Amino acid sequence: MSTETDSILAAFEKFNTIIIHRHINPDPDAIGSQTGLALLLRAAYPAKTIYTAGPAAPDLAWIGPQQQVSAEAYTGALVVVIDTSNRERIAGDHFDQGAMLIKIDHHLDEDQLGTINWVDTHASSASEMVWDLVRHSPQLQLTKAAATALYAGIIGDTGRFLYDLTTARTHQAAADLLATGIDAAAIGRQEDQFPENVGRLIGWALENVKITDTGAGSLLITKALLAQFGLAYGEEQRAVGNIGKLASIDRWVVFTERTDGSYRVELRGKTKEINTLAVQHGGGGHPLASGAVADNAAELHAIEEELASL
Repeated sequence: MSTETDSILAAFEKFNTIIIHRHINPDPDAIGSQTGLALLLRAAYPAKTIYTAGPAAPDLAWIGPQQQVSAEAYTGALVVVIDTSNRERIAGDHFDQGAMLIKIDHHLDEDQLGTINWVDTHASSASEMVWDLVRHSPQLQLTKAAATALYAGIIGDTGRFLYDLTTARTHQAAADLLATGIDAAAIGRQEDQFPENVGRLIGWALENVKITDTGAGSLLITKALLAQFGLAYGEEQRAVGNIGKLASIDRWVVFTERTDGSYRVELRGKTKEINTLAVQHGGGGHPLASGAVADNAAELHAIEEELASL
């Protein structure tokens, strides 16, 4: 048990209001770790007020709801920022206006956000880290509801246990979560399925991704294309992982045009680390899965060239 985790558990005991934030453009681990932690705390401390802060995430609402939290609620509160490496990616306002701030994350430590910063880059997911807290706390006990959220987060960030950070500890966490009686098959189906228009986009992406002789892939999704497929911004992210299933690709980038003319950048790698490239363009993340923002088409083309030269 680390000093950080001891301090985190002590803070949970101390504060009566706990507000949990996650990152923007959430994935299953962001919502799963946030929701799972909130459910654990509500079960352990029914008299405390626990919030899951952030804008609505309709595609992931089946894992857990988001709440709009008033500025007044932060007075004297403990704020937890989970699965988020830097302050620019925190979803929701007022996260820096509480009495104490804790960071729980498994990405490279880009920003010392809080009074306590617990960062474990060997963890498969933030959800796995929440499970680790449960292992070492006499107060936090796994419930079926919390386990469902945490399992959704773990399988999301490990690609159903396919990615490099899947370890024996990850499988131990999964076993403990399964022991609560969760429906793992239903959770897996929920994460794996997508609507027809997303399926059509995935098909288009596989046909149109550009691939260099060295295995670097690149795809641009414009605002017009999103409109053509009837997709909201963010729904195109389901295409990112599927591109990597092409055997001819070793590393790849997906650009999505945003309303302000900039581009969301999603970088992925199978064997070559791409996070340093993301950091060079103001982003960050894992060695093999990172994100950034390209301000214009010129930066977009620069990222393509830099990725191809890795």
